Amino acid sequence: MTEIIVIGGGLAGSEAAWQAAQKGINVRLYEMRPTNPTGAHLSGDLAELVCSNSLGSNLPDRASGVLKNELRKLNSMLLDCAEEAALPAGAALAVDREKFAKLVTEKIHAHPNIRVIREEVKEIPETPTIIASGPLTSDSLTKSIATLSGEEHLFFFDAIAPIVHADSINMDIAFRASRHDKGDLDEGDYINCPLNKQEYYQFVEALQTAEKIELRSFEESIKEGVKAGHFFEGCLPVEIIASRGVDSLAFGPMRPIGLTDPRTGRWPYAVVQLRQDNIAGSLYNLVGFQTNLKFPEQKRVLRMIPGLEKAEFERYGQMHRNTFIASPKLLRPTLQHITRDDLFFAGQITGVEGYMGNIATGLLAGINMTRLLQNKAPLTLPRESMLGALCHYITNASLKDFQPMKANFGILPSLYLTKRIGKREKGAAYAERAAATLETYLEEND
Repeated sequence: MTEIIVIGGGLAGSEAAWQAAQKGINVRLYEMRPTNPTGAHLSGDLAELVCSNSLGSNLPDRASGVLKNELRKLNSMLLDCAEEAALPAGAALAVDREKFAKLVTEKIHAHPNIRVIREEVKEIPETPTIIASGPLTSDSLTKSIATLSGEEHLFFFDAIAPIVHADSINMDIAFRASRHDKGDLDEGDYINCPLNKQEYYQFVEALQTAEKIELRSFEESIKEGVKAGHFFEGCLPVEIIASRGVDSLAFGPMRPIGLTDPRTGRWPYAVVQLRQDNIAGSLYNLVGFQTNLKFPEQKRVLRMIPGLEKAEFERYGQMHRNTFIASPKLLRPTLQHITRDDLFFAGQITGVEGYMGNIATGLLAGINMTRLLQNKAPLTLPRESMLGALCHYITNASLKDFQPMKANFGILPSLYLTKRIGKREKGAAYAERAAATLETYLEEND
């Protein structure tokens, strides 16, 4: 029986391994954790979520919802696990991190065609391989990839949000609500900490002046990147947003739109939202509050938020380097390397951002590797589909401004409309076209 190697047991690697195994391919899935930790992960489970527990919107007329529907059509195992581990989060799909990772780990270990090997792969194998080693790829494998490609790797800095214990939140000040009363009928899916104007500006000033953690010496280039502000715009540390202007947070992660403070009957000047992080409801993460402040500073500054005066932290935020390859130079839309048909890349290392994008590219790499080994042409999904558009973007973008990209309608070909329509109607039109185009393509390429 044909065998492949999958490097990396994260979201993309786990999905890729499953897709190939389901088609009768033997898979050796290599995961270096927990023997070789990354500094960002906490466990040795497969598919561990690091930055957030939200997998984005579930609404069918939103970009993330479109991608989810495509993954349902393509039988994504990880999406099934996510829905089984789902938590209340309004219109979003949020999961209990621990339950989700354990579900994926159990399914992968139980599959008769998958063998999980807890070792670091230091060089690219010469046999059929899918590299889904993620943004924290080991130095040895990174060097091997660089040797193969002859191209420098790009990098950005990612940050993790803090998590607090629910029973340490002051609910005399904080209140439950979803924006515009979306969510459960009795109470909202988020805990909201309201700030008035004075509290907000005092908080911003504290953020701007707080001490930050000095980065460990991954490489000399890391310091140069920090000086240049080389962060990924979609996951900026909260103190970096604050440094861009005193009102930046009020129009960003602290925007109060649609949240009525029951104590005043009005929207607050700013708000910090907390989202449930586990099924027990004992832990909540601060939404959009990725940070690299020193731990004592995080405790001091975040306790300035009304409702979090006595917050107890399960995990403090931290920043780490995320590495991704120059995909526009190195990959085809099928996710194959330009110089090797039997070498695929998937997940965040390709420049796809967001949990669902990682899962989706892992799925496509697994399917296409299987098709290659079965002497079928790998799939180049239509650009009108969300997954096809993501793959087209990362393999055709300009390297000069190449940044990780998540699912969004801006990467899809424009709609040809005869009249102006609203945002929701346009989203529905994109979704309808994506579903129809993908359906036709799959039927023609079965």
